[in-house]
Order: sequence, then structure tokens, then C-alpha cells
Amino acid sequence: MSSLSLSLMGAAREAADAQVPGLVDHEFASRLAAKDHTLWGEAAEDEASKRLGWVAPFEDSRALIPRITALREELAGEGVDRVVLAGMGGSSLAPEVICATEGVPLVVLDSTDPQQVAAALTDLERTVLVVSSKSGSTVETDSQRRIVQKAFADAGIDALSRTVVVTDPGSPLHEQSTADGVRAVFEADPTVGGRYSALTAFGLVPSGLAGADVESLLDDAEDALEILSENDSSNPGLQLGSAVGGTSPLRNKLVIADAGSPLVGLGAWIEQLLAESTGKEGTGVLPVIVADGEPELTRDADDVLVVEIIDAEAEDGSSVDGDAGDTVVSPHVVRTGGSLGAQFLLWEFATAVAGSLLSINPFDQPDVESAKAAARTLLDSPAPEAAEPIVDGAVEIRVSGDESLLASGQASVTDALQALLSRLPETGYLAVMAYLDRTSESQLEEIRPQLAAASGRPVTFGWGPRFLHSTGQFHKGGPHVGVFLQITAASEQDIEVPDRPFSLGQLISAQAAGDAQVLAGHGMPVVQLHLTDRKAGLEQILEAVNAL
Repeated sequence: MSSLSLSLMGAAREAADAQVPGLVDHEFASRLAAKDHTLWGEAAEDEASKRLGWVAPFEDSRALIPRITALREELAGEGVDRVVLAGMGGSSLAPEVICATEGVPLVVLDSTDPQQVAAALTDLERTVLVVSSKSGSTVETDSQRRIVQKAFADAGIDALSRTVVVTDPGSPLHEQSTADGVRAVFEADPTVGGRYSALTAFGLVPSGLAGADVESLLDDAEDALEILSENDSSNPGLQLGSAVGGTSPLRNKLVIADAGSPLVGLGAWIEQLLAESTGKEGTGVLPVIVADGEPELTRDADDVLVVEIIDAEAEDGSSVDGDAGDTVVSPHVVRTGGSLGAQFLLWEFATAVAGSLLSINPFDQPDVESAKAAARTLLDSPAPEAAEPIVDGAVEIRVSGDESLLASGQASVTDALQALLSRLPETGYLAVMAYLDRTSESQLEEIRPQLAAASGRPVTFGWGPRFLHSTGQFHKGGPHVGVFLQITAASEQDIEVPDRPFSLGQLISAQAAGDAQVLAGHGMPVVQLHLTDRKAGLEQILEAVNAL
């Protein structure tokens, strides 16, 4: 039996005590396990009827393992042992967590930043490209595929023999890849949405090719399914889902901290699953990823619930209430641990429960498309700049959504940050959205806890454009209580996208501008900081935040 532990305290325990009996009476767990598409109301029935394959994906997923193993051995025999994954959202986050947890290398391309993409175009003689997309139409993934395949060709390597595709059967990508004759095409279950796809081909193929033990992952998840399918008050899926979506009033900021867990990066996967599934119709739950001792853990707020991801092996594994970690001040805490496969399925079940309690459809993402549409429009016909930016050293400052944000005479990055924080609602949050290179410019993440300390409110940090497939849905579809700090940069090098009328630099600029446009259209303030010199501008922002 896979280890799976859960304990609830404070408002989390109260929510479970209030909500779980009704869920048990309605046989929610067994009906979900039986893929009952009526659990989320009439408006969600059509979508839910096509999106419940994740509940029990094991037969199809196990059938993939011999093919994955054989292909890995085949590639290794050719000296190919480096896996580059082109994918966005759930297509990249689950493999990233699986491989990081197992300590096997995987290069994840989920960016349109030219600098980050260029850095991945190395060691091509030992590289295989995995292209993961349900349809193939995701502009980021299509662009990455074209660029890496051209790099193969330029290096004298047959690109098709080094390309593996994971996609839905019959998709445009499936048809094109089959016709082109790529190395392998793995068909995914079309009844599983991207963010629920960790235990399907999207999670397993890149992870297995990289060397992760995906069979054990499935074993642990299948063991957990037995517990999660029971109509019982101790069911951890019902309890966790009730804690996440059933507090009253709703604690809609879920602060997630790693408390000694061996599961590397699980919080980022939970963030995408929960934010994109619940952030709609003016409600939802916003995950806030923090590190040990950071500000959100050292204060208690009425709209915050804390989740600690623990090492279940170091616990007794029981589902009883206990004391929270030393750095957690809030008495309203969820602690959960267990094997990675069990945690994947637990959080998917809990998200489905939370969606029902919030009376929303947890399987669509209507507001992700709005930012995509705005970006496409700006790619086709770039909008003229609305006004000259304020220039402070290597940073250009613009505001949108609230033109009165910067008063006359305010001309520094520090002024802009202070003005933005002054607009934070009492129950609001600040979202930092950095359209930069998350591998070589990761030091920017240092500003997140500093801004949380300065603002007294939860602060999220997202790398663009990947957060658009995650918290981006909550930003637009959830309660409009956010203020937004967007950071973009000029690139010294740009990369043309083969057979497309744009470069990566143009694409990432359009994605940032499109998202800011949509947020401003909802009446939420956005401060845009554009670095004309990346190194100097980054140092300037770090200094300005430190000055707060």
C-alpha cells in the first residue's frame, strides 16, 4: 500500500467536518471513481463527460511502459541519453516533478524567452526531443519544436529520427507526425485534460525516456485509488478537497510549503492543477508557493490556508491531527505526504471535490484562451505604444489598468512598486510575472518573499509564459483582487521560428503585452517593468525591492 498521510487543523479540519458527511451521503468518491459526469452540475456535464479518464488511467498507462523502455534502450544504444521536453502546463510540469524527484536529468522547454531556448540547443548529438501537446496547436510548443528540429538539421542530424511525439489520437500533430515519420508517436488518452495528465502518456513518456521509474509511480497511484474511491469519512481525497474548497468564508489563498518532502517541485504542479481548475466565475483558490520561514508562513490571515508537503516516511503515516511545522504561525494548516504517484492522484481527486463545493467546472479554462487570443492579435498587428515610458536607468516603466497609478514626478522603479502595493485590496494578492530566463535569471525569485514582507499580503511568482497555463486562469477568472507586476526584457539574441512570420522575441513580447491588456481590461492595475539591459535591469529591480 502506498504511503499517504493527511492531517488537518483549524479551519481545514472544520471544513472537512462540515463537508465530508454530505459528500459521503452523496457517494461522491465512488461516483467519481465510476466517472460520473453529473457531479459538478448541469453546466459542466458536457465537458466533464469527456474529461474523466484521469480517474483510473492505469491499464492504458501500463501498456506504454514496454514501448518507453524499448525506445530508451534503443536511443541509449545510439548514444542518445539527453531528453529535451517541449511542452506547456501539465505536459511539462508533471515530468519535471517526476524527474527531479527521482534525480534524473530532464531539460524542460516551456519558455519562449530566446535566451532560455538558445541555452537548450547544446549536446545535440546525444539529444532526443519529446514534443508533448494534445493538439499540437499550442504556439509555444510548436515554436520550440520547429527551432530544435532546425538545430538538429543544422548540426547534420536527422531531426525526425530524434523527435518523439506525445499527443491525442487523430490530432493535427498526430497526423502530421505520422506522415512525417518521426521516431515514435505515443497516443495519449483524449479524455484526460492536460493538467490531470500526470499519470498518462504526457507524464510517463518523457519521464520514462529520461530514466525515471514510471512503473512504481503507477503502482503507488493505483494503491491510492483504492482509498480515494471509498465513501468513507476518512477518505483523504474528500477531506483535502473539503479543506481546499469548503472553508466558510472561503480561504482562497493556499500557501504551499515544502516541509522536508522528498517530492521535488510538487508545489508547482499543484499550483497549475488548482489555479487553472478552480479560478473561474469570480471564485477559486490561488496557490502561493513559498519556502520555509517566508512571510506568508509567519503570519495568520483570514483568507489563507497553509499546506505543508511532508516526508510521510518520517511520519507515522496516520491521518490524525498534529502540530504544524515550527515556522507556521497559522493554526489553519493541511499537512500531507506520501509517494509521488499517490500525491498526484490525491490532489486530482481533491481538486474535483473542491470544484463541486465551489459550484464550478474544474475541467475547463475559459480565461487562458483570452490571453492567447490577445497575444495572437498583437502578433498579427502589434499595437502602437500607448505612451512614452518613464525611464529609470535600465528599466522602462509603464502602467495599465489604472493610468493614475503613477503620479507626476514619480520616476523610479521604487516609486512604481510602492504605488502598486498601495492599490492592494485588504484580501488581495500581488502576482509577479517574469517573462525572462528562469534557468539563468532565477535570482529574480528572491523578490517574492521581500515583496510579501513589504506588502503584508500573499505574493505569487510566475515565469512567463508558463504561468499563463496555470495561475493565469485565476488572475482573470477568479476574484479580481490582484495587482500585477510584469517584468520583461530585451534579448541580445533573438531566434526566428522556422516557417512562421515571427521570432521568439516577438512572440514573448506579444504574450506579455496580451496578458497585460486582458488584466487591464478587467480593471486590475499592472506595472510593467521592461529591462533594456538584462543584467543591469535585474540588479536595479533587486535593489529597488530591497529598498522597500
